[in-house]
Amino acid sequence: MELILKETIDTLGEEGDVVKVKNGYGRNFLIPRRLAVPATKSNLTILEKEKAAIVARKKKQRDEAEALAKKVAGATVVIAHRSGDDNKLFGSITSAEIAEKLAALGIEIDKKRIILDEPIKTLGVTMVPVKIGYQISAEITVEIVPLAAE
Repeated sequence: MELILKETIDTLGEEGDVVKVKNGYGRNFLIPRRLAVPATKSNLTILEKEKAAIVARKKKQRDEAEALAKKVAGATVVIAHRSGDDNKLFGSITSAEIAEKLAALGIEIDKKRIILDEPIKTLGVTMVPVKIGYQISAEITVEIVPLAAE
């Protein structure tokens, strides 16, 4: 089944691309969620007319992603957490906590874009990659410090 993407999908393609997908994926997922339309002659002519607007929108989104990547690249997040012996944490640090601390710094990042292979479970400094979009990523420094006893 050939479809025209109406939005950028990381695993499939960018907005305006004509892609081939399996019938079930297109019919049951992409089309009902308005992520794609069938690649008919009428839809292809509409795509040609909107090509300039799509290119301009992509450029604007790419510029915004690059600006966000520059802002994120130098960020350092400090998280105080309870810890025990051997620098082990009680619990762990997840991407949601990192996203919350970034929001406190004025950087709005969805927790799904913070790439943690596994939650952080020890004290110390960890470099964490953040997927910005448009094949742009940045690294933030996450410093886990022991929580001061009250």
